[in-house]
Amino acid sequence: MEGELLLLSSMIFLLPVVCGCPERCRCHSPSNFVDCSRQGLAEVPSDLPPQTLTLHLQDNQIRQLPASAFKSVPQLTTLNLYNNSLSNLTSGVFHGLQHLRVLNLTQNSLHSLESRLFHSLPQLRELDLSSNNISHLPTSLGEPWENLTVFAIQQNQLQQLDRALLESMPRVRHLFLKDNLWKCNCHLLSLKLWLETFIYKGGITDSIICASPDTWKGKDLLKIPHELYQPCPFPSPDLQSSQVQQLGAAHGAVPRPPESHSSGERDHWGCEIKPKPRPANLRHAVATIVIAGVVCGIVCLMMLAAAIYGCTYAAITAQYHGGRLAQINKPAKTEGKELFDSSTA
Repeated sequence: MEGELLLLSSMIFLLPVVCGCPERCRCHSPSNFVDCSRQGLAEVPSDLPPQTLTLHLQDNQIRQLPASAFKSVPQLTTLNLYNNSLSNLTSGVFHGLQHLRVLNLTQNSLHSLESRLFHSLPQLRELDLSSNNISHLPTSLGEPWENLTVFAIQQNQLQQLDRALLESMPRVRHLFLKDNLWKCNCHLLSLKLWLETFIYKGGITDSIICASPDTWKGKDLLKIPHELYQPCPFPSPDLQSSQVQQLGAAHGAVPRPPESHSSGERDHWGCEIKPKPRPANLRHAVATIVIAGVVCGIVCLMMLAAAIYGCTYAAITAQYHGGRLAQINKPAKTEGKELFDSSTA
């Protein structure tokens, strides 16, 4: 009897090892789903089943992820890291996840992202970075995301967003950007133009409410007319040369200006060298004055022509009637004279 109990207890103890499921996780073998949420974990379990497709690690206390943290689950398609304490992600943390489609990093403590962080995720379709402390996004996060359809960056500390990053997502259809510290100056005009085209093509996005400057605070970026944007200040040549000299002195050489820029950088410089447009109301006023002047001129010419025609017609009519009256009055005077003479005789 004791031997049977010992054998049974040994089988119960070895069951998680045989099944390949971590001790503090729940595994569902038919769907290859592993749920390790709400377990107070400080790191990713090392004994995850290699055939795992969906991994839930939300509501834990994971602060750091080492490079290739998920190398034991190369078939992973969905990864949920919601509500942890991640403050930094190394560039190789997602290395090996060639099949990952959904990545949720919502409600962590991320401040910035490295440019090649998601380089190893070519199949990524949904990326959620909401509710972090991200204040800057690079112009590129790896190779163009041909398959990305959902990108969420709401509730962060962003003031600007480079258009080049969005252009690297040709198939994105849902874009969530609200609740950031958007600075609606000339540098955000490029984003506004891109969003208008995005919506016109059927894309779905939320509102971008300006946090600064005071002129546009609380206003929706998409509802601000283009003509009301002030042009970016063009840096003076003296200031540029002094900055270049200082940078060259610091590094031992004067750097040459780059020969080519990315599309986002072209937009940035293009914004700065644009000529200052006249306000929309001034252009409309000038056009109205010109049109009114032309119309008034045409009316005056028509009135002058009518006056000349009327005077000419009146003169001709008066001359014609004057001649007729003279011819009628002449015989009458002759007849009256003859009657007068005969009466005298």
